[in-house]
Amino acid sequence: MDDPVYLSGKFLLAMPAMPDPRFAHAVVAMCAHGKEGAVGVGIGQTYDGLGFHDLLEEFSIDPGESENAPVHIGGPVEPRRGFVIHSRDWGGQDTLDVAGCWSLSSTVDVLRAIAGSRGPSRWLVALGYAGWGEGQLEGELTRPGWVTVKGDEALLFDTAAAQRWERGFAGAGIDPRLLVGSVGRA
Repeated sequence: MDDPVYLSGKFLLAMPAMPDPRFAHAVVAMCAHGKEGAVGVGIGQTYDGLGFHDLLEEFSIDPGESENAPVHIGGPVEPRRGFVIHSRDWGGQDTLDVAGCWSLSSTVDVLRAIAGSRGPSRWLVALGYAGWGEGQLEGELTRPGWVTVKGDEALLFDTAAAQRWERGFAGAGIDPRLLVGSVGRA
């Protein structure tokens, strides 16, 4: 869809003036956005001390040769529910193609595939998601708080979580050091 309201396959970057502290310096990969609402997965922060192998252990899956990648803080909604954002070269029973940019899976088959070296070539894991009801995100985008940038595989798969916020702004031609941390009211 060419309508700018539909943000699937793009990133939302939280402005320093973001009023909700849960989203301070957040980078959200938007996975679904339509008239009925929106869903994104946070990719800007990881859990300290929690790796992919810890999640596999919860499901009694042998990690095999898989990387013990960090687990991302996907968002405040359902923080015990897992999501895998991955390259489009693999698909499972519930895989969602995200605007031709990347794929999203949330069932255990993707974990088994990655552990068994049969999964997507590029992936990241998150717990939780960010969700907006009908019209909610559109309302938020009319106020200071979020900047929308183009989806970029390099930012998603080749950049460390701690660097995504700054690099996301830089890729949009914005120097985040020049952004103000508060907004005034006239």
